[in-house]
Amino acid sequence: MFPSLYISHGSPMLALEPGASGPALARLADDIAKPKAVLIVSAHWESNELLVSGNPQPETWHDFGGFPRTLFDVQYPAPGDPLLAADVVTLLKAADLPARLDTKRPFDHGVWVPLTLMYPQADIPVVQVSLPTRGGPALQTRVGHALASLREQGVLLIGSGSITHNLRELDWHAGPESVEPWAKSFRDWMIEKLAANDEAALHDYRQQAPNAVRNHPSDEHLLPLYFARGAGGEFSIAHQGFTMGALGMDIYRFG
Repeated sequence: MFPSLYISHGSPMLALEPGASGPALARLADDIAKPKAVLIVSAHWESNELLVSGNPQPETWHDFGGFPRTLFDVQYPAPGDPLLAADVVTLLKAADLPARLDTKRPFDHGVWVPLTLMYPQADIPVVQVSLPTRGGPALQTRVGHALASLREQGVLLIGSGSITHNLRELDWHAGPESVEPWAKSFRDWMIEKLAANDEAALHDYRQQAPNAVRNHPSDEHLLPLYFARGAGGEFSIAHQGFTMGALGMDIYRFG
């Protein structure tokens, strides 16, 4: 059975400057049998309702600005999988989670940035599920539960975000050894609760975790973690680290 993963995708520049995360993602891909498809929840597809990408050939969307021209030249031409997308809609509806297909959705950078480092050949079909942020952690846990059976069918489930994500407080010149205590304390609390399988505390992280709002002024980058946890099994850490002082780059494995 395949695991589910939570990947902190960091800055879009990760695709060109992979640092320690690139080798960690490559090792993780080598450790897992090649999946028949990837199903991913990205922090960058916020929505009001549950949507599933049914685009047979999604374009690579450079959904950002202010980066070098070379980053805009990066393409990730993996195919979609409309049949899998239809199955995902069916599974969600069976769990009383109404969903519908979006046949035009491109790959946002929360999808293609980590996948360029895991599966650079772009030969594995990829389907996205949107992120209804107003539903909070509990909804993402339910979505993960509803789609967990896909792991037995050769599908790799991924939540793509960042374990900490306050862009206004980043030091763009800081090295990997420089870590803000307020970011580390939050990351460490999350690991503690994940290891203890304390779902009640995890769902209430904004009240219970240290410096929660400082680390996540909005929580779209943390919510994919709950999808991965809901879909997966036993928690383990595949990679830990920070960049720019306070941007967590952790990668977690469930199962």
